[in-house]
Amino acid sequence: MKEDLNLRLKKLTHAAPCMLFMKGTPQEPRCGFSKQMVEILHKHNIQFSSFDIFSDEEVRQGLKAYSSWPTYPQLYVSGELIGGLDIIKELEASEELDTICPKAAENLYFQ
Repeated sequence: MKEDLNLRLKKLTHAAPCMLFMKGTPQEPRCGFSKQMVEILHKHNIQFSSFDIFSDEEVRQGLKAYSSWPTYPQLYVSGELIGGLDIIKELEASEELDTICPKAAENLYFQ
């Protein structure tokens, strides 16, 4: 049972190059920390997918153990935990965030 959950969590953390596990959705965050995280990612034009941890209690509890990180939101890049809001704020302040997370593609026009 735990093996299946770990495999599922691995697949979820790798579901997109930048994956945010949050309370609610980017359009409707259900906590202030998740809202701040989404705002930072949008401000930096970072392309990300998200998972609402309220939609699946097994994922919500299992990811805490999987990542050894007790709180949400959690941001993963290439399947690796980058951190929660405090870490993302530190990365933003040091200007490292832009080098870690994939940017949304710019619209390119050719003649």
